[in-house]
Amino acid sequence: MQEKNTPFRRGIIHEFNKKWIEGCVRVLKDDGTIWISGTLHNHPSIGVVLKKLSLWIINDIIWFKPNAPPLIQKNRFVPSTELIWLASKSKRYYFNYEMAVKLSNGKQMRNLWEMPAERHKTSHPTEKPEKLLERIILIGSKEGDVILDPFMGSGTTGVVAKRLNRNFIGIEIDEKYYNIAKNRIESTPIENNLVKFLEKLTNKNALQLDFYSNTEKERCY
Repeated sequence: MQEKNTPFRRGIIHEFNKKWIEGCVRVLKDDGTIWISGTLHNHPSIGVVLKKLSLWIINDIIWFKPNAPPLIQKNRFVPSTELIWLASKSKRYYFNYEMAVKLSNGKQMRNLWEMPAERHKTSHPTEKPEKLLERIILIGSKEGDVILDPFMGSGTTGVVAKRLNRNFIGIEIDEKYYNIAKNRIESTPIENNLVKFLEKLTNKNALQLDFYSNTEKERCY
């Protein structure tokens, strides 16, 4: 039987969010940032917790997926977005503005990120695209920094962190996904030429956006 979304159930989820975010903030560097991704079922609770912990909310980022799969049901809109909270302990935090401009093809990066969803590399149901984590880690950290993911899943954050020469700590309760993540991270090489990697990344992003923009135009006509 499916568990109902009762006020009691919502209260448990909210308390859980409070506890794990408090744990992350405890080990967050004074100039570090915390990035939290979620959907409409959870992000209102996250916003309340961030405020109650007196964190500085820098941005709410909307990840828009132009290729989101259609719904079978006909009683709601197709979910095509995820919200990413970006927060810090104070107004003094690390944010690589120049990197953001470079990744946005020379323009100021907006908080609406149009980025196609990708076929999962593993069996994990909520696996994020590597290119999403590449953007977050490149903008929010420096080489040699420590990246913490308290819900590691299949290890995408760790894969990208290692590739971009960051240290990584991951926490995962499911042994199956822990082993998948461990194998993925161990088999990932460190990117030695970051300049060439960024050139390839920005070119790929531009081509993907052009492709999906043209696809949407064709659907409209």
